[in-house]
Amino acid sequence: MNSENMNLSKWADNNLPKGKSIEEVVSSLKSQEIETPSWGYADSGTRFFVFEQPQAARTTFQKISDAAQVHKYTGIAPRVALHIPWDKTDDWEELLAHAKNEGVKLGAVNPNLFQEDEYKLGSLANPDSEIRNKAVNHIKECIDIMKIIGSKHLSIWLADGTNYPGQDSFTARKHRLEETLAEVYNEMDESMVMLIEYKFFEPSFYHTDIADWGMATHYAGKLGEKAKTLVDLGHHPQGTNIEHIVAFLIDEDKLGGFHFNNRKYADDDLTSGSINPYELFLIYTELVKGYELKEFTPAYMIDQCHNIKPKIEAMIQSVVRLQELYAKALLVDYQSLEQAQKKGEVVEAEEILQKAYQTDVKPLLKKVRQELGCPPDPLKAYLESDYRKKIEKRNK
Repeated sequence: MNSENMNLSKWADNNLPKGKSIEEVVSSLKSQEIETPSWGYADSGTRFFVFEQPQAARTTFQKISDAAQVHKYTGIAPRVALHIPWDKTDDWEELLAHAKNEGVKLGAVNPNLFQEDEYKLGSLANPDSEIRNKAVNHIKECIDIMKIIGSKHLSIWLADGTNYPGQDSFTARKHRLEETLAEVYNEMDESMVMLIEYKFFEPSFYHTDIADWGMATHYAGKLGEKAKTLVDLGHHPQGTNIEHIVAFLIDEDKLGGFHFNNRKYADDDLTSGSINPYELFLIYTELVKGYELKEFTPAYMIDQCHNIKPKIEAMIQSVVRLQELYAKALLVDYQSLEQAQKKGEVVEAEEILQKAYQTDVKPLLKKVRQELGCPPDPLKAYLESDYRKKIEKRNK
């Protein structure tokens, strides 16, 4: 046994729970997959201004090439989510071939239901039936695209809501949504899953039609097994216990997936783990416990707009942080935690979590990345590559 393996063996003896092997943990981390969003590689901004970056992608083909760099250096970002019509093309076969050549696949399809003049009063919940039909037809078009590219996830976020009291009937809008979502749902293949997202405010400031995870789960429950709730970490009121929501949805078989990001005040779209990494760790502990109880395959996706950070670097940061916090969650001694909970040992239970959270997982991730064929420090390796200079030149 060489010195590196001896050091890892010693690390495992000190940090792994009883009954869990280093091979088991490495296998779990190698199978982790994080889907990155095409729009995260393009220019973005606030409601006031778009900040252009020389390295930002200008075309869907460039977005996929940039996403492939994140997968190249992390090994766990093999798919790219698309936004339609932002990423629409006349030749999907050409785009599929490009993605394959770059070593990635096309992932979730996100309909755009908020950038048309007609959608001022809503899309699927609009009081005008013609506008509702337009929105439904757009989603049906997205389902057709999913069939072409082999996507399994239809990710739906609505900006629908009202800005003023009396503007529209809450109940009528609920009924319209139930009808339009059902029409779209019935167009989906059996292999597809509809992910229903929610947001408690913005851009509608009086009410949002799907304001929280409970409403999203209500619609998903009415639709059927192919509809589930999508948890966006930024779409909650301040202080919301997101890990509690995750545990609840797992138990109800309604956790469809995540839009990972981080926030300080509202939907800030900040880099994952940059503000509250402990919250992200606790979310992962609920997922790990869920894996041990039942089979479920949530879609892990990033949804961030890096307004002032370079796009690829910021995405690598997020993927690496998600990998680190999942690794820490795998180190929790869940058997001892359950025993402490049953005995009412509050301090002991928390210390079990803190021990795993404070563990240095670099030796573990070094082995994982080595087996994935990736550099030990993904961000450093990317910064030392010539790709950044290359993409600066492509946009001149």
